[in-house]
Amino acid sequence: MTQKKKVVIIGSAYPLRGGGISTFNERLANAYLERGDEVIIFTFSLQYPNFLFPGTTQYSAELPPENIDIRVRINSINPFTWVKTAIEIRHFNPDIAVVRFWIPFMAPCLGTISRIIRLKGKTRIIAITDNIIPHERRIGDFRLVQYFVNSVDGFIAMSKSVLNDLNKFDKLKPKAYHPHPLYDNFGEPIPKEEAKLKLKLSKSQHYILFFGFIRDYKGLDLLLEAFNSKRLQDLELKLLIAGEFYGNEEKYLGLINKYNLADFIELRASFIPNTEVYLYFCACDIVVQPYKNATQSGVTQIAYHFGKPMITTDVGGLSEVVPDGKVGYVVQPDARAIENAIYKFYSESREKEFIENVRTERDRFSWSNLLDLIDRL
Repeated sequence: MTQKKKVVIIGSAYPLRGGGISTFNERLANAYLERGDEVIIFTFSLQYPNFLFPGTTQYSAELPPENIDIRVRINSINPFTWVKTAIEIRHFNPDIAVVRFWIPFMAPCLGTISRIIRLKGKTRIIAITDNIIPHERRIGDFRLVQYFVNSVDGFIAMSKSVLNDLNKFDKLKPKAYHPHPLYDNFGEPIPKEEAKLKLKLSKSQHYILFFGFIRDYKGLDLLLEAFNSKRLQDLELKLLIAGEFYGNEEKYLGLINKYNLADFIELRASFIPNTEVYLYFCACDIVVQPYKNATQSGVTQIAYHFGKPMITTDVGGLSEVVPDGKVGYVVQPDARAIENAIYKFYSESREKEFIENVRTERDRFSWSNLLDLIDRL
């Protein structure tokens, strides 16, 4: 029997609203609890100053997750809270500290906390790295990332491209690749017709889903250009866009007007709470991720959980988890390539075949495998 461990997770969690990182950290905590370990999440009282946050609010209106000890301690721009948090963690004396790293802005905060924790000697700090080199780069990013990299004991990258990027900063510390585990915490699937009814969507319409925060690198403009196609419009398709604008909203609304797509778009441009995520995935036929650049995406793992085929672009680590022609299509980040894949999916009636393959393929994305890898590192 594996000896019970004391674990801390340092990163976003409730009361910050569910996005990819908060949801991941809370699901990771539950995985440790299911294994019998003792777990505390240390999260942010302030994650981003308001002028750096592009959305409407950083905080959740939902109920807190049950059974997880979440301590709201860290102000990302207040070094006194970094020291106090690190001292509290040292008193807990964990075996493992898992730190989530995704942007250079967090490097001073997370790097300082990690350094103070390591002074005690017992705790091993493993960074789970969504990105090392950010999608949207700024002056000083390299030095900030180096500060963080030097503060931890090992790394797990959720895409092979990030694993390669890590070697630019450190070649000696242990590091490993593990794909993003399955997001199975958004509820169970319901029939497509029922989901459409709850979302007040047309029962007879076919829906393609674009889900998540709308940022420039996610390529929604490519998908809109792909929909400027008579052969797609003749298939009675609608593009269901579900997510909050984190960029130039006028750019996308302008494309909808330019191509006269209003009748082919269902726009739900607001933050989608965790309690409603299942409806959007269950209502669609296929999920499209037309990213221009990426490392990995939690959207893929939500699609796997709900048994949905995917079209994704061949950037970053996306093609590592979406076998082309088996659970969907991997295409170049080009509007016509995306259009061709959508048309092929419907004209060749691939939905049933892809769904069966999704159910088989998703077995390899387990949380227990991730915990075992953290233990080995």
